[in-house]
Amino acid sequence: MIICSKEVMVMIHVVLFEPEIPGNTGNIMRTCVATNTKLHLIKPLGFSLDEKSIKRSGVNYIEFCDYQVYENIDDFFSKNKGTFYFLTRYGHKPHTSFDYSDQNEAIYFFFGKESTGIPPQILKPYLDHCMRMPMTDRVRALNLSNSVAIMVYEALRQQDYRELLREEPHKSKNFIEES
Repeated sequence: MIICSKEVMVMIHVVLFEPEIPGNTGNIMRTCVATNTKLHLIKPLGFSLDEKSIKRSGVNYIEFCDYQVYENIDDFFSKNKGTFYFLTRYGHKPHTSFDYSDQNEAIYFFFGKESTGIPPQILKPYLDHCMRMPMTDRVRALNLSNSVAIMVYEALRQQDYRELLREEPHKSKNFIEES
């Protein structure tokens, strides 16, 4: 993956377990491109990756998305090592209670399918790494693509936004003043 003409090591990963809605996955792909985050998609997918709706929500950035598709959860675990965190409505800790600041640690944020989340049998071995975003009792869960963005940017905030541009690269620094 290339950013700003420099090679960077991907240490933040987003894992979508059996995603169902192509628009969410397209938005997540765009977030991954913007943040140098690798995306892992675990089958079955509720859509085809060449659908127009994926391209529409990911705009024209999808070709730059670093992603991999796995046949099932066992296939994923056999090929990836690191620290696994699970976002689930059944989590007991807030997402901000974990330390993601080690830039040399491969961290994986897991998100379940939109309709049912992550199955309990996957969560059980990782109870200490299950989390929930605080919210009112009127909402069961946030939108998947919003949740992914919140988690990725929390990790990046703790890492001081490593390797990311802090200013618009296509405009002068004084764009507003010059307008």
